[in-house]
Amino acid sequence: MESIGVLMACPMNPYLETELSRRFTLYRFWEVTDKPLFLSNTGPSIRAVVGNAFASADASLIDALPSLEIVASFSVGLDKIDLDKCREKGIRVTNTPDVLTDDVADLAIGLCLAVLRRICESDRYVRSGAWKRGDYRLTTKFTGKTVGIIGLGRIGTAIARRAEAFDCPISYYSRTQKPDSKYKYYPSVVELASNCYILIVACPLNKDTHHIINREVIDALGSKGVLINIGRGPLVDEPELVKALVEGRLGGAGLDVFEKEPEVPEELFPLENVVLLPHVGSDTIETCTAMADLVLGNLEAHFLNKPLLTPVV
Repeated sequence: MESIGVLMACPMNPYLETELSRRFTLYRFWEVTDKPLFLSNTGPSIRAVVGNAFASADASLIDALPSLEIVASFSVGLDKIDLDKCREKGIRVTNTPDVLTDDVADLAIGLCLAVLRRICESDRYVRSGAWKRGDYRLTTKFTGKTVGIIGLGRIGTAIARRAEAFDCPISYYSRTQKPDSKYKYYPSVVELASNCYILIVACPLNKDTHHIINREVIDALGSKGVLINIGRGPLVDEPELVKALVEGRLGGAGLDVFEKEPEVPEELFPLENVVLLPHVGSDTIETCTAMADLVLGNLEAHFLNKPLLTPVV
């Protein structure tokens, strides 16, 4: 398969990049200076695109690749892929579900603990020498807090199981009620936010969920409430979130994702009730290797005319 052209949309994982280069003819799109010229000259030879949560295959790129057969995402999210265009052109799409569920769920719980127990601030308190001048202030417990989850899919369910271990009552919102779920269902995000202490965003990003966390939801969560986002940045109206935190209308936030990554609102930097992470929900050595193997497995299955491992389209 060395002659098959594969376009990697952006840097993502050294192991994946090495294996793609070894098995295919790999083109690194971020290294291309004149992209229109490259697409004109080389585009017809590219049969696969590998993308992730930051860059993948939008409509313009798909149209520029007349031989494109498959888009393999190094991510569970699909918001950077024009799925309608792929369906229209008969292009296959795969992602990497399941293998990253545990890491993202672990991180969600970690953010809950970090915000409520002020772990990052406490670390800075010790490192600065301030402990010598007096004990650190009291924080808030996590055990027993009511947790609301937006999106009870694989990751949302894994978060719920972990929160149950802390004796947290669980409720959720999703497009439809899960008939086999034991958790309390709320038919709107506002109702969910009004009835929980911690609101965790774990749903996919699409046109219906864009800014699903708006001012009304934030105000319903309230001045003691905590928002955790391990989904996608645009699920939250970021300017409204920033205002609520600065004005004290929201109790705290743990954020792994942002609207315009890697840009982060600087107003959040001095806030001690906010924990900021650089979109690392699935970024462990073990999980990234498993995700890369799944991308490679899907590509090889496609080009060997075998069933895809994790088909989306």
